[in-house]
Amino acid sequence: MPKPTSSSRPAVRAPKKRRRAPRLVTSSLVLLGVAGYAAYHFGVIGGPGAVECTVTAEGGTLRLEPQQAANASTIAAVASSRGLPERAVAIALATSMQESALRNINHGDRDSMGLFQQRPSQGWGTAAQIMDPVYASNEFFDGLVKIEGYSRLPLTVAAQRVQKSGYPQAYAKHEADAALLAAALTGRHGAALTCTTADGERAATGGDPAKVRARLVREFGPEVAPRTLAARGAGSDAKNADTPERAGAGPQQSPDRRTVAVPSAPAGSGARGGDARRGWELAQWAVAHADELKVEKVAFAHQEWSAAASGKGWTKSNSAGSGAVAEDVRITVAQ
Repeated sequence: MPKPTSSSRPAVRAPKKRRRAPRLVTSSLVLLGVAGYAAYHFGVIGGPGAVECTVTAEGGTLRLEPQQAANASTIAAVASSRGLPERAVAIALATSMQESALRNINHGDRDSMGLFQQRPSQGWGTAAQIMDPVYASNEFFDGLVKIEGYSRLPLTVAAQRVQKSGYPQAYAKHEADAALLAAALTGRHGAALTCTTADGERAATGGDPAKVRARLVREFGPEVAPRTLAARGAGSDAKNADTPERAGAGPQQSPDRRTVAVPSAPAGSGARGGDARRGWELAQWAVAHADELKVEKVAFAHQEWSAAASGKGWTKSNSAGSGAVAEDVRITVAQ
């Protein structure tokens, strides 16, 4: 039986009647309210030097806050680890857009919380588990894959059978944005995600390649097989390519020692060479998590995203690290 979530009541209550205010003041308040709602939902951020992520595809453009992009990319990564199609990602993203605006919030209707507003009292897990985006995403997909033919159902029907919402049609308004975002996060050709940093600068320091590797494995699964590159001049053999970071190396370490290389073809897949769609899936995951993981640069398929020049988005590049191969996605963290 589907577990009910928070959508058993409208997200916005009707306002109480108040005394009529001057028309100018009322109009201003309405405009501010609309702007606030837009800013809260799906990153209508704007403004010079704004920190935001932009998704572009043939279907249009979508702007998100970094936390929304990171959460969306985690949902997509979990789907990838389970071998689920792009349609499953779109259904999950539309559901989270409606339930939490892609924010991992610790509150909601009654005891609802997390990306999908799942309820501990309804068997979704403990509060701590639900607040883990990987766990919450797996719980959603556990419910979705039990629905026969879910990929052929209308999005609202599939989402409703998992969520058991009181307002199932609310998911429909997010379908176009969710489809666009799913296309980028699953690496479809012609769809791209890029993020900007504050005023194009990267002030963060202390990125940790081990944390990047751990997150990749946790979200995409062990077959992702990330490795830290060897220091320059150390050669590219397997013996040097995955050695632990040298203790105390600090900011003096080679840039390659700060770079995690991820094969674009999953380990054990039998694929020859690289998988372009898989590579872009990994590369855009790294950009979406750049703020939280202190990522300085992401490179794949002769394209590069750099935090220091984030306003340019993806640009042409021929860079490669020691121990890297052409099919690798290379994620370099800040010193």
